[in-house]
Amino acid sequence: MKRFFFICVGLITSTVVSQETLTLQECYDLASVNYPLMKQLSLFETQHQLEQEVVLSSKLPQFSFDAQATYQSDVIAVPIPNSTIKPINKDQYRATLSVNQLIYNGGATTASLDLKLSQLKSKQKQVEVNLYQLKQKINQLFFSVLLLQETDLLLKAKQKQLQTKLSEVTSGIKYGVLLPTSDNILKAELLKINQKLIEVKSTKTSLIETLSSIIGQPLNASTTLQNTLLEIETATELNRPELDLFQLKKEEIKRNEAIIAKQNSPKLLGYATGGYGNPGLNMLDNSFQPFYILGFKLNWNVFDWNSNKKQREALSINKDIIDTKTETFKLNTNTELNQQHNEIKRIEAFITSDLEIINLRKEVLKSADSQLKNGVITSSAYITELTNLYEDESTLIKHKIQLQLAKANYNVIKGH
Repeated sequence: MKRFFFICVGLITSTVVSQETLTLQECYDLASVNYPLMKQLSLFETQHQLEQEVVLSSKLPQFSFDAQATYQSDVIAVPIPNSTIKPINKDQYRATLSVNQLIYNGGATTASLDLKLSQLKSKQKQVEVNLYQLKQKINQLFFSVLLLQETDLLLKAKQKQLQTKLSEVTSGIKYGVLLPTSDNILKAELLKINQKLIEVKSTKTSLIETLSSIIGQPLNASTTLQNTLLEIETATELNRPELDLFQLKKEEIKRNEAIIAKQNSPKLLGYATGGYGNPGLNMLDNSFQPFYILGFKLNWNVFDWNSNKKQREALSINKDIIDTKTETFKLNTNTELNQQHNEIKRIEAFITSDLEIINLRKEVLKSADSQLKNGVITSSAYITELTNLYEDESTLIKHKIQLQLAKANYNVIKGH
């Protein structure tokens, strides 16, 4: 399923790059696939497979080889006068090969496998949490670039308007309606706009490069970010990956408790030992001889002074600690959501007043335009009114982008 998701995102990526357009959601998806942290998922999978094999190996026969040569200062002797039984040698030799087979260990192996799986899920969720925290950084970059895009369009609109006005002023100068230097102010303003356009392009290029490094896709200054209107969901519950991580940590503790509980379970082993030595099992036979031993061994720790119980109680306290972390996280997140919601309301109020201000500025500029044509005011006075309108329109654009950023951050904080 994951591979299918990656392939789909890859197809989306190729389309995005070829069209040189990008949405906020596409940035999220690309970062979740291409960010270097994603490599940890495959590493964790490989690590988990190896750990599983180690745990399962306890069910396989365990072989051990042992060899020794000793010299003793004294040996057993038969206290019978004139006995023909020779005492065993003081130098003794033995080599053995033993096989131990686990038959029953109270489910400790299964408990260990469950713990390893729980640990894998926690590690994977931690990666998801770290990737999720990238979203607010992506938001900041995305809407900063978007603001520069809108600023660029506004500057070009102002530039076009000034160029049209410059043609009118030049014509007025030609026919003696306006003073000969009236066009210089407009030309100077056009040069300032060119400077601002260069600055906007340079800043956008820098931000685009940073965004490109995060999402792992080549972008350039001509890449267009789509300004999709966002909506917030205030009635839904928190859906943050951190909450899932807290639950997985509690599950991990539960698996650890199960392992500790199994430590006092009876363990049954079957074993076989074969060897060759001098002496063998017959201590009275003073020669090299083969031998073997077959048997079963039961190990059961019947009483441990409540050590096992206390270990589980100590682990259980960790679950309570995680519960307090969960409640603290929810409290802090809801507080942050309230602050963000208030920020959204504040910006929406600004936008309403911005629109009223711009309508008034347009009326003033319309009057100034007529006065300039008739030589009543100078080009400088006209530029002042045009600049006032531009600054107010720029403020409106800034507030609209800030509103979208605030909504995007709200959704990220909420977990949607």
